[in-house]
Amino acid sequence: MRLRVEFTTEPFDLDEAPAHAVVAREVIQAADLDAVDVGPFGNTAEGGADEVLTAVDSLLRRALASGATRVSLQVNVIGEGSQ
Repeated sequence: MRLRVEFTTEPFDLDEAPAHAVVAREVIQAADLDAVDVGPFGNTAEGGADEVLTAVDSLLRRALASGATRVSLQVNVIGEGSQ
């Protein structure tokens, strides 16, 4: 099964990316995912179910520990794969 995750972290800071946003992006970029797209108002990534769910767990833990007061995310099944 393949999954797509879309997420944002808050609070926002339009002048400089807050630590929680930087950490969340680093987690996603370092994970074994493909189709990673990070931006100032939203981030997306796709991959196998195990890889996406592992990345989401780390993203939540690390973003909250780095000062996020809210993490909004959506996970969608996008297809079947080898997993």
